[in-house]
Amino acid sequence: MGRTQEQRRAETRALLLAAAADQFANKGFHATSAEAVATAADRTTGALYDHFGGKEGLLIGLLEQWIEQTISDLTRSLEGETDLDGRLGALWAGLIRRDSESGDAWLLLEFELWLHAVRDPEIGTVGAERFRMMRAGLAGGLEDWSEEFGFELPGPALDIAAQVLGLLVGAAFQYRIDPTAFPQPVVVAGLRRLLGLPSADGATLSRSSAPTSKPRIQAGATP
Repeated sequence: MGRTQEQRRAETRALLLAAAADQFANKGFHATSAEAVATAADRTTGALYDHFGGKEGLLIGLLEQWIEQTISDLTRSLEGETDLDGRLGALWAGLIRRDSESGDAWLLLEFELWLHAVRDPEIGTVGAERFRMMRAGLAGGLEDWSEEFGFELPGPALDIAAQVLGLLVGAAFQYRIDPTAFPQPVVVAGLRRLLGLPSADGATLSRSSAPTSKPRIQAGATP
């Protein structure tokens, strides 16, 4: 059966976004023309302007798409992890896997989006909202984990989420240049410090080992 107009438009939009992500990451936003994106997507420039209004619209579209993609990636990374260190490691592994699966383009595009967001108020507004949603989602997850594994967050959940996000993205930028600088145990240890937890020393908090009476683990205490 033939595809509907809505399906064809959705396909064109997806192809243009994928082409823009690749072109912007590898060549830079300003060095990439709308025509180059359209050609890479095997679509017309008119189709690009119809869907997005231009390159800036493509950037906004990418930011909005990545809000959903980030949530999906994190959910997939955490599936099946039943101990705290496993989940902290999965946060990191999700970023690294995403960069690898996208041909190392994710981090390059992330930086390109950030550069343009700080220079363009409209893009900056969308970018700021994207980070607000990421912080809020992560804060909710951290609160759930503190209840599940019986420890107390060392500060407001939103503040801790911002710090965790900062560590993960900052580590990813360094990892992109020198993977040996940030093996997963180093990242997990840093995340434990942010959560006010002692060094794991080979032990992890799991649902089965978490205290049933919900006493809180304070920074420097022994789990």
